[in-house]
Amino acid sequence: MQHIYTIFWVFLFLQPFQATGKSAYFEYSVRAKDAYQLAINLRLEEAEEAINLLKKHEPENLIVYHIEDYIDFFKIFITEDKSLFKKLQKNKTKRLRKIRAGEKSSPYHLYAQAEINLHWALLRIKFGEYLSAFNEVSDAYQLLKKNKKKFPDFIANDKSLGILHSIVGSVPDKYRWGVKLIGKIDGSIPQGREEIESVLAYAEKNDFIFRAETEIMYAFLLLHLTNQGDKAWEVISKSKLNPRTNPLGCFVRANIALHAGKADKAELLLRHRPEGAAFFDLPYLHYMAGLTKLYRLDKACVKDFELFLRQQKGQSYIKEAYQKLAWNALIQGQKSQYNHYMSLCKTEGNKQQEGDEAAYQDALSGKIPDVRLLKARMLFDGGYYEQAHKLLKKYHSNDFGGKELQLEFLYRSARVSQKLGWSTEAIIRYLDVIAEKDNTTSYYPCNAALQVGLIYEKLGDVKKARQFFNQVLKIKPNKYKTALHGKAKAGLNRTR
Repeated sequence: MQHIYTIFWVFLFLQPFQATGKSAYFEYSVRAKDAYQLAINLRLEEAEEAINLLKKHEPENLIVYHIEDYIDFFKIFITEDKSLFKKLQKNKTKRLRKIRAGEKSSPYHLYAQAEINLHWALLRIKFGEYLSAFNEVSDAYQLLKKNKKKFPDFIANDKSLGILHSIVGSVPDKYRWGVKLIGKIDGSIPQGREEIESVLAYAEKNDFIFRAETEIMYAFLLLHLTNQGDKAWEVISKSKLNPRTNPLGCFVRANIALHAGKADKAELLLRHRPEGAAFFDLPYLHYMAGLTKLYRLDKACVKDFELFLRQQKGQSYIKEAYQKLAWNALIQGQKSQYNHYMSLCKTEGNKQQEGDEAAYQDALSGKIPDVRLLKARMLFDGGYYEQAHKLLKKYHSNDFGGKELQLEFLYRSARVSQKLGWSTEAIIRYLDVIAEKDNTTSYYPCNAALQVGLIYEKLGDVKKARQFFNQVLKIKPNKYKTALHGKAKAGLNRTR
């Protein structure tokens, strides 16, 4: 669910529309555009001041309530402050009531209602309120469908419908009940991608002020739903969202760089991230900075992870941060520090997102990673494939004691071979991993099956690709099941 979640929360943006002169109207005036830009640049105090000016000078311009909702969304999403969520959620009903009273001849009348529902759906998912969240997604989808029928040329419809159509086919079994609740969203990844590409084509020829946000959506779709990390990086690198002046832009680019195996590029972005009192604090940037250093086995990562832990107000990624500190300690030969951090991993933070749950399970198991394989894993995750290969080629399977470590060695060797373009060798090693019948709850056979499917998909062998994507769904790993099954479902959705 995490990859879907990550895609989902970045597509909440609109396009300008001119007023018709009615008493209550929707218009992206100069003041409205300024307020919007301040909000998405996380200059939230200034955005609130701009909102107040907008209300004073344009009291009948109802677009203000949609922009205002972004401010609440960012505050709650970033801080993960449940008391703030409870306090501000009443604003949703008030804003929707105001917007419903506006001119029905504007495409924003239904569209703004849909987007506000999606804002709060994502926040409810953050706090585990899944039933209410899926109901809000259902409401949003119905509003968007109605708006599409009423205003077929309103380009923002395709932006939002495109992402909903894309993700529905890859929702893991754990959340299928929510899809049934939503109703007839019967889209596919190719359909959603085509819709979003049509918006980008429009933006090439028109002054579409929300082009950057659409590019972000498209990049996350490419990364998480079509397995095209290099293409995603290419798209986001050309985006107009400036990572040196916008913390959100920095987060998006660095996040895609890390997922695409480009830790060196992510580090450069994060080194020049915007900081200061003018910006709403985004502690996760420190966490990502720590990853960029850990991936090259640099002990300087400690400072970044500790900064994140001091500044993080919410509970997400806390366990992962302690796990990463533990791994660095192990790599540096500090076993007592490793044990200290793993004990904190058990007690601090929550387990709502899969990475934290996996870190917690690792801490409970008491199993200490093999340092050689841990180093290879970090180098691989950072995109340092040649160095990972150089490290692993020193060893053979029987150099590792026990079936589990031997399985991990085969798996990590296969992953490196795959990234170096050695598809045949990668498949052979992956098949050895999958053949380990006694490990039906292990992460390695499950992801091995997924990777073989992705290799065959890239080679154009759809039949074999689907065979392995289906095999993924038959394996029930004890870690990252939701993410792996979601990616397999996305593969089946793409190749149907």
